[in-house]
Amino acid sequence: MHISSHSRRHFLQQSAWGFGSLALAAMLADEQRAQAGPSGANGIVQPLHVPPRAKRVVQLFMAGGASPVDLFDHKPALEKHHGEVSDFGEPVEAFQNGLGPWMKSPFAFRPYGECGKMLSEVVAPLGACVDDMTFVHNMVGKTGVHSQATYLQATGFQLPGFPGMGAWIAYGLGSMNDNLPTFVVLPDHRGFASNGPKNWASGFLPASTQGTMVFPQRANPIEDLRPAPGYVTAAADSDGLDLLQRLNRRHEEQRPGDTRLEARIRSYELAAKMQLSAPEALDLSREPEHILKMYGLDRPGATYSSEINIPEETEYFGRKCLIARRLLERGVRFVQVWSGNDNGFPRRNWDSHEDINRDHRPLAMGMATGAAALIQDLKQRGLLDDTIVLWTTEFGRMPSTQGSLGRDHNPYVFTNWVCGAGFKGGLSYGPSDEWGYKPLDRNHPTEVYDLHATILHQLGIDHEKLTFRADGIDRRLTDVHGHLLHDLIDG
Repeated sequence: MHISSHSRRHFLQQSAWGFGSLALAAMLADEQRAQAGPSGANGIVQPLHVPPRAKRVVQLFMAGGASPVDLFDHKPALEKHHGEVSDFGEPVEAFQNGLGPWMKSPFAFRPYGECGKMLSEVVAPLGACVDDMTFVHNMVGKTGVHSQATYLQATGFQLPGFPGMGAWIAYGLGSMNDNLPTFVVLPDHRGFASNGPKNWASGFLPASTQGTMVFPQRANPIEDLRPAPGYVTAAADSDGLDLLQRLNRRHEEQRPGDTRLEARIRSYELAAKMQLSAPEALDLSREPEHILKMYGLDRPGATYSSEINIPEETEYFGRKCLIARRLLERGVRFVQVWSGNDNGFPRRNWDSHEDINRDHRPLAMGMATGAAALIQDLKQRGLLDDTIVLWTTEFGRMPSTQGSLGRDHNPYVFTNWVCGAGFKGGLSYGPSDEWGYKPLDRNHPTEVYDLHATILHQLGIDHEKLTFRADGIDRRLTDVHGHLLHDLIDG
């Protein structure tokens, strides 16, 4: 019996979102890698360019634009001049109507840790971790448009069609496990942020590098992990996989030396292994009570009413952070955790145009509880030494008011933070100006390319050497930009 390449692809495409799509992704990935040139079995970067400090990354992405002056970047000048007419010293392009008076944060700040880092009360749980964290306060973007700004932070480009950072790392380093995907995404279960799955797509890289979505709060966390009940039995599913395996092996015997087919076979094997390994990785029932409490999973919230519920937000984000830790320790290379979606009112994101206190308080307290637990948990397990934790948002918010209680978009300066795997602790890098409007040193801001280059360096990759030729151009995560942030890392 002969099955053509075209018919195999058609069969796999018809089973999209299930194991067929996984197999098709692997098949196409191997074919594209063959076109791109030789590579190692565990990623294209063989050997590593520099000695690595990190093996894995978890990225926490706050969708909507988290406000640094209300979380991490304390501004006494806003407290002193609260309510006064804002004077930026230059014409300012507002994105809606955000050039009202200066507005102090509705949240109290105080110092934490030996470094004395000033944090807002709504991110107080992170106070236990600040001596392990580096805050980068002079991040700048290129736009105040959500979709473009989110793409820039997620992929290094403002337009769709480019691979996410996790896809680049999966392509460069390959997998550390045989039973789970290399790149896993935990979206906000209530809906996607701007751009949706395009933020973690593979773009022109092999399709196998795209993020695999997991929704821990849903009854069915992974779509089509098993056959739909009532249509295909477990026995029939197993028989079908066995048949495909036999057909592929027969095809392989007729074409010795064809490495593409072996890659396809491995993809089926991964699919079968995931049926056992994925449910175990997502099962929190064996986690001890003190760990669940640390992540805030002992405080279930009520159903949403007109207000965002703080315990509920803590459970939502804490659960994703605990799942992230379980995936990382089982060999997943890159985990992306999202907070916030793009689905209207009352706000389920960080886009606080109307009321910073209403929106940021529950989201920030939930985020800080989960993120602090993740950092401490990784540290006590010895995993923080080779795991990078990166906190990201698409832009910041203006130090002046929009309306009376909200803030408009501010791409001119905002904050990211990072810790673990050789990043210095207790460091606040690149101050913003006294208002939190622009970097204090406007000639030397930090861009996403610089942070991406530094993260790749900690993983053992020279950002200028991790390339993929697409449409006649040697593309890379950092485009034609990027400088190592030597002040952020040890050694």
